[in-house]
Amino acid sequence: MPTIRLIARLDIKGPNLIKSINLEGVRVIGDPREHACRYYADGADELIYMDMVASLYGRNSLDDLVRRTAADVFVPLTVGGGIRTLDDVDRMLRAGADKVAINTQAVATPELVTQIARRFGSQCMVVSIEAKETAPGTWEPYVDCGRERTHLDAVEWAHRAQELGAGEILVTSVDREGTRRGFDVALTRAISDAVTLPVIASGGLGTIDHLAEVVHEGRADAAAMADCLHYGRISLPVLRQGAADSGIAVRRVADHGATRHTP
Repeated sequence: MPTIRLIARLDIKGPNLIKSINLEGVRVIGDPREHACRYYADGADELIYMDMVASLYGRNSLDDLVRRTAADVFVPLTVGGGIRTLDDVDRMLRAGADKVAINTQAVATPELVTQIARRFGSQCMVVSIEAKETAPGTWEPYVDCGRERTHLDAVEWAHRAQELGAGEILVTSVDREGTRRGFDVALTRAISDAVTLPVIASGGLGTIDHLAEVVHEGRADAAAMADCLHYGRISLPVLRQGAADSGIAVRRVADHGATRHTP
């Protein structure tokens, strides 16, 4: 089994770290950089910053936050929300991001995925899929932070994203997000079976068993978590140990601290 990555996801609105349920009902948590630094110190393998209102306003305003975070955090940092052009990607990478995650604009302009992969490398290009179950075994991607339908099939769109040049898929179950009911294992498995890219499962982690399920049954390569960390329900060290006890290969804490190149 490949090493599974434990990723702290931080959703941002303005200057604040927020948390939602089903991508709605936002609650302010605190300062995003302070939480990011704490999760890094606790051994997070990667971090995700997601600007939750950027697509609505047509811009990403995380430049300064990314720059300040990158000065103290030395694990891969993915930034998403409002990425619309190659210049937006260049700006985020120069600020210190390692990867960009694109949802709304990838659906609107699929060729942007290819353009980013060709210019910056496929390892930089993460296609984010926010999916809702529409029938048993069928999911539809939504855009604009889960507000707008696409009338696409999530599994087919993931496969298309790979063809376009994506290097990774971030799949968020809108139905499970913030509920602590566990990941949508069936959704994760369907996408994992449809692509050869790494798949990050997001939305719903409430227990260590949920992590084991999405890895063993859903074949996820990584798990992104927010609620359990923000509210102190499960710490990263406890989650890492529980994952290891469940037979999941995870990075040893002693390996923590490898440096990361900042463009």
